[in-house]
Amino acid sequence: MPKFKGVDELDEFRQAAKQKLKAQGNTGTRIIVGMGTCGIAAGATAIQEAVVEALEQYNIDANVTSVGCIGMCSKEPLVDIEQAGRPRITYCNVSPDMVPRLIEEHLVKGHVVEDWVMGRVPIEGIGQC
Repeated sequence: MPKFKGVDELDEFRQAAKQKLKAQGNTGTRIIVGMGTCGIAAGATAIQEAVVEALEQYNIDANVTSVGCIGMCSKEPLVDIEQAGRPRITYCNVSPDMVPRLIEEHLVKGHVVEDWVMGRVPIEGIGQC
């Protein structure tokens, strides 16, 4: 993390980061792995490694990130796939041997693996509470 000499530099950094995130959301693919203690205990570390390996195998450029627990501990490991212009898909009870098919079907062929889906977030988002 860079050291900032003033509020102006911090604001410039913040604006650049917001633009980068916006560009990723509009053009890229993001794969999110649940890495709370429940996810890690269920094997999420191996899942994240398998995702990175499968992306390399298929030469797919995607942003792989991790998040903490979202309260669905019995469904861990959880993997979300976000693609521009498509709903966010949450896959549950993912095991390392499922990852190659998940990447091939969802990212290469563009087909959601319905048997493994726990939920979807529409393109418009969840909405206001």
